[in-house]
Amino acid sequence: MDDATITSKSQLTLPKAVREALKVVPGDKIRFVPSRDGFRIVAIKAGVKGMYGAFQGRRKTALSIPAMNRAIADMGNHEEPAD
Repeated sequence: MDDATITSKSQLTLPKAVREALKVVPGDKIRFVPSRDGFRIVAIKAGVKGMYGAFQGRRKTALSIPAMNRAIADMGNHEEPAD
């Protein structure tokens, strides 16, 4: 597990292992996507070629709209962990 510290200007430096795993370079953008357990970090690459492998390991078949709605509803039905 790697940690990063937020500076007084609300900036952070991604640890080298994270940068290498995401294959990001200076100038690339990072998106913080809310998830059930916190946030996921997603590298935003320019152009279609930058998307290669972004969905690796994802579902091979599409979810139905009712299944998507259930999944979204379930995301709001969990309790925050106690400190």
